[in-house]
Amino acid sequence: QVQLVESGGGSVQSGGSLRRSCAASGFTSSNYCMGWFRQAPGKEREGVATVCSDGTTPYADSVKGRFTISQDNAKNRMYLQMNSLKSEDTAMYYCAAARGWVLWRLRLNSAPYNYWGQGTQVTVSS
Repeated sequence: QVQLVESGGGSVQSGGSLRRSCAASGFTSSNYCMGWFRQAPGKEREGVATVCSDGTTPYADSVKGRFTISQDNAKNRMYLQMNSLKSEDTAMYYCAAARGWVLWRLRLNSAPYNYWGQGTQVTVSS
């Protein structure tokens, strides 16, 4: 019943921007985290950015200052604005959601996240 539907992937040149969107349905929780993860070939999945019900928005060091995560007023859609994209940002990007409280140190760890979107490719070329 819980679905996360993503949009906004694509290909851009280095330095360009993309905006990703993830719409959640069937997901209600007073305490939660939602966010984006990515996985490049030969790499482990890594957390990119999350937004949690306590208002915190942790970012991976590699994207801090370039990416911005946000939610709409209804909290059922989140966005990832990606600016100053680099070739190393090339990966499959997934949105994900976790019910309940997530410890700070785990908010960019995939383990607490129960629900996942289908993933879309982001390719950044020189």
